[in-house]
Amino acid sequence: MIAIGSDHGGYELKEHVKKHLEEKGIEVKDFGVFSEESVDYPDCARPVCEAVLNGEAERGILFCGTGIGISMAANKFNGIRAALCGDVFSAKMAKEHNNANVICLGGRVTGRELAFMIVDTFFDAEFQGGRHQTRIDKIHAIEKEA
Repeated sequence: MIAIGSDHGGYELKEHVKKHLEEKGIEVKDFGVFSEESVDYPDCARPVCEAVLNGEAERGILFCGTGIGISMAANKFNGIRAALCGDVFSAKMAKEHNNANVICLGGRVTGRELAFMIVDTFFDAEFQGGRHQTRIDKIHAIEKEA
């Protein structure tokens, strides 16, 4: 299952990506929002990140206007590796090298078709491990120190 969520700035793109995933047969749990009424992106990141961390969801996708704010909020959760992806190559590397478990997209800066390609690439990619795992371990060590 994939957890998704957005603030008002990412709502429209979230709805398109949700439909795209469901049409591909991927189970999606939408944690909101469900309108373009103004909300605070940190509040929207929380339920998606918690679903990923507690194992309810395999991965998460978050949306805000640019993807910046919601990615910053998501990365405050110990164990979340959220990557802001505005292109397909970044989505591939986010999973293969960084083992990202959440990707973030900007609803006001990312077109619908590009978003579909980014999401598909992220889900098709697999973590390569090896030297990349060493780097992930160092990230987790920083989290423990903070």
